[in-house]
Amino acid sequence: MTAHPLAGSSVLFDLDGTIIDSRAGIIGTIQTVLRELGHQPDMDQDLTWVVGPPLRDLICEVLRHYGDDRCDEAMEAYRRHYEAEGMFRTPVFPGMREAIATIREAGATLYIATSKPKMLARSILERAGLLSEFREVYGARPDDSGAEKPELIASVLSDHGIEKHHAIMLGDRRFDISGAHANAIRAIGIAWGYGGEGELVEAGSEAIAETPSELPGLVSRQLQAALKHVHA
Repeated sequence: MTAHPLAGSSVLFDLDGTIIDSRAGIIGTIQTVLRELGHQPDMDQDLTWVVGPPLRDLICEVLRHYGDDRCDEAMEAYRRHYEAEGMFRTPVFPGMREAIATIREAGATLYIATSKPKMLARSILERAGLLSEFREVYGARPDDSGAEKPELIASVLSDHGIEKHHAIMLGDRRFDISGAHANAIRAIGIAWGYGGEGELVEAGSEAIAETPSELPGLVSRQLQAALKHVHA
């Protein structure tokens, strides 16, 4: 009997914009922080990009619009308000529970690689009833350092002795794709997230999933292709 293509593989998932719809909670928290710092949030400011980058990068960029450089103060306020309110506005995207279960039940080992602080990511997954699906959650440290995707993905591969042609990354932003490629593994872009297909194509995604139901098949095909064309 031939083993399923996913048997023995390792599938790495981004969290925000891939598994959970966290945009409303993040943008709402940013607006609360701006008010706390004495600013009236500019509702015309484009904040569609804020899901994905490390917290310091996005906070400093948002503050620049207001001529404010209090990044550390804003980060502290963001963490406080997000943990009190924003993290509860993180529904699971329809179909992702089923896709995750299908991939795991086919024999893959699942990991989270997120720019969110690790303990916050674990709390969100636990509340969603998904934490047990993943062998381990990799994320930023409590002070938001260590949030870069290349390093997070490298840690997953190294800590678990994973061969690169048996691993794949799933994510909705260019950071996920470039982080995977920095570690010589393939990446599938997530179209229902926040980066958009143009960003994912430009980043060089090996494939793009339009719906969660496509993921098990796409992951299988990309892992089979990786065995034939191992990255240098």
